[in-house]
Amino acid sequence: MCGIAGFFDTKRDLTEGAISATLGRMNHAILHRGPDDGGTWADARCGIGLGMRRLSIIDLSPAGHQPMVSHDGRWVIVFNGEIYNFQEVRMEVEDAASTVSWRGASDTEVLLEAVARFGPQKAVQKCVGMFAFALWDRQERHLWLGRDRIGEKPLYYGTSNGVFLFGSELKALTVHPAWRGEINREALARYTVFGYVPTPDSIYKGIFKLPPGTLLRISATAETLQVTTPVPYWSARDVVERGRSNPFSGDAREATNELDRLLRQAVAAQMVADVPLGAFLSGGTDSSTVVALMQAKSPRPIKTFTIGFHDTAYNEAPHAAQIARHLGCDHTQQYVTSEDALNVVPHLPDLYDEPFADSSQIPTFLVAQLARRHVTVSLSGDGGDELFGGYSRYFVTDGLWRKIGWIPSLLRRAGTFPLRRISKETWGRLLVFLGRILPEQVPFYRGGRQIGSLPEILSTVHPSFLAEELSCADSDGLYRLFITHWGSPIVLPGVDVARDPAPPFDGNTHALPSRAVLPDTIHRTMLADLLGYLPDDILTKVDRATMGVSLESRAPLLDHRVIEFAWRLPLAFKVSQGKGKQILLQVLSRYVPEAMVTRPKMGFGVPMASWLRGPLRDWTESLIGETRLRREGYFDPAPIRCAWEKHLSGAQNHETRLWIVLMFQAWLERWKNPAAR
Repeated sequence: MCGIAGFFDTKRDLTEGAISATLGRMNHAILHRGPDDGGTWADARCGIGLGMRRLSIIDLSPAGHQPMVSHDGRWVIVFNGEIYNFQEVRMEVEDAASTVSWRGASDTEVLLEAVARFGPQKAVQKCVGMFAFALWDRQERHLWLGRDRIGEKPLYYGTSNGVFLFGSELKALTVHPAWRGEINREALARYTVFGYVPTPDSIYKGIFKLPPGTLLRISATAETLQVTTPVPYWSARDVVERGRSNPFSGDAREATNELDRLLRQAVAAQMVADVPLGAFLSGGTDSSTVVALMQAKSPRPIKTFTIGFHDTAYNEAPHAAQIARHLGCDHTQQYVTSEDALNVVPHLPDLYDEPFADSSQIPTFLVAQLARRHVTVSLSGDGGDELFGGYSRYFVTDGLWRKIGWIPSLLRRAGTFPLRRISKETWGRLLVFLGRILPEQVPFYRGGRQIGSLPEILSTVHPSFLAEELSCADSDGLYRLFITHWGSPIVLPGVDVARDPAPPFDGNTHALPSRAVLPDTIHRTMLADLLGYLPDDILTKVDRATMGVSLESRAPLLDHRVIEFAWRLPLAFKVSQGKGKQILLQVLSRYVPEAMVTRPKMGFGVPMASWLRGPLRDWTESLIGETRLRREGYFDPAPIRCAWEKHLSGAQNHETRLWIVLMFQAWLERWKNPAAR
């Protein structure tokens, strides 16, 4: 695992020394991602510079040093990630070449030589792993950027003051002399909706996230740099279409056998490391499955890590300890106090150098910090909910749409008229009625923790916004209601603010297949999360938290072969009677008694609502004071102050909305204030 950075500047007459000095500053900004080694490579004639910091995992010798030049001298690479099947790819390279003189045993060298033999696109299609890389073609003078299929590893890029910049984190770009860093108000508006900035945008104008599963080529002409549109080499939407056209034909037991085989294969590959290795264990289905398969593979007890809270509403430590004892793991747990957790808050703007507001970022950092004291690599259970139907919002959306979807759209739109003018008392009565017509009072989760039933959540939604959502023609629009935080715009107008801040069902990044291909609501909501919420929230959270303490995290459930198999399965194998992950539970029950894991989903959260009213109250007030908000000019103070007052009084729980604003304000203070920097 590493951090990469670099730039392509054809307009300035730079020396290699000047390029290397700038790369050194960019590398230093992401030192935490690679404390073991670092390097730079520059070609002043072309204005290209590549830098990297290395966290040594495979081949700890100097032979794994980067940047790395191919044996034929044509290609130069900086690489962040792991290729789990690098031994297989290495054999393919040897079969395709008359002779190969390997300098070492790193996966980086294997990818580099595969590119030299097969070209960038074919080479990356052969790889199983998580990665982001930059590749310079010295012959054609093209720069290539690539990102793994599902987006486990980050990669930002864009042009600032005529210079093309890229890096694993935005902080690497901000130290380049050409950096300007103007805030993108449209991206900010989208951030307030989702709690993260959706791909392909970043919080800065002209700077983007490379979409998962794509390659990007940058070349220079006499006049300017030419940046192509990212080209997919793997697409989740294509996977869904292939899976629907070629469904799994066996019965449930045969499907369980195949999933068990694929997961054992993925776990075994991801246990390869030349450094100490362990796993996060919450006691839930996903992490327990990963740990069970690891322990079945290992002759020694697997090191597992859990944090506990003294508040039982947030404490999963006893469940994790029970699983660990049954499997025979070497288990470490640490109970943290609210003071321990709150001490993380001041560091969040540095960890997440783009506004990010999933409050489970706090316990995620704490468990990563715990694991890093013992291991350098830790496996996780990320991806199980999105692949096998683990979130209750999938069933809430489906159940509610079954209740109202039969009503003609014209009538539903007509029904939204009174919602825009409804009184507070009438709105309350309507929510009581809604609670009665829902299939069940299914708990709802945001930010990894339960925050109440659907009517309780809707009590924080303005009726006029709900009117807009219920006027949508299908369940896709309804699902957006359940993943939206600030429904009414709070970002002050600007020339770049769009009227509709980025629904996650349109555009190149988040477009869903047609209903002819994918008709059922639950599968559509799962795919929406796989395309958006998973890479932009969950995987971003885990990457920054783990790399912030120089720990590599791996997610076996996100092996692309597991994803492809999951989308061949009928929904009935995943979901039964309003409960998800049924086939994953069947796999787990082969290793752990079912009674240990058949419990309600808890999530991974913190008592943020009470913290905002208590120990974080003064900090909150300092960041969202009306005078300050007006002076900075990004947010309309009125709705924010209203939400804050209702939250303080206990009348409504606005913790998620407030945390979104607070994380932007804390980020703004850190990254836009020269004195703080």
